[in-house]
This record gives sequence, C-alpha cells and structure tokens, in this order.
Amino acid sequence: MTRIIVKKLRWQEWNIKHIKKHHVSVTESEDAAKHLIAHKRGYKGRYIVIGRTGKRILAIIVCREKTGQYVVVTARDADKEERRRVYEKEKHRSDSTF
Repeated sequence: MTRIIVKKLRWQEWNIKHIKKHHVSVTESEDAAKHLIAHKRGYKGRYIVIGRTGKRILAIIVCREKTGQYVVVTARDADKEERRRVYEKEKHRSDSTF
C-alpha cells in the first residue's frame, strides 16, 4: 500500500461546520494528521487517515487534491476496528524497539 504523507489539510466553511457535529476541532484534526498511524482507501477515491491527538484517536476522511495536500470531507472518533488497527501498529512499534 502506498504511504500517505499529509503535508496540508484544506479547510472550507462547510467541512469545519461538519466536523463540529462530531465534536472534533480543526486543531485536533491537524494534530491527528501529523501523528498519522494508519490509513486505508475509502470509496469514491477518498482515504481514511487515522491518527492520535492527545488521548483521542481520530479518523479523518480526505480527498487528495495534489501531492501532500488533502481536502477534509469529515473527521470523527475512530471506530472499534480503526482503534484496533492503531493499537496493533503501536504494539508492533514498541515490540520492535527491544
């Protein structure tokens, strides 16, 4: 799978309002994208980017605009499967350091 590197998230008024409905802020989304742990392809050419912000694990749905730049479709707390993926990756990272 291709590794996604998020250099910039693009925001518009509509997506800022939309993520507020999920109790997620722009700052939290930006932070989670910088601390990207996993990603997977969504539908309609979108990607689900999963990252940490503080103690929260967020899933940010994005569309690629150009290399490194993505338009945010929505952001929400990660679901159970997405959190499990994060825990597995984090466990693997900590196991490999010994």
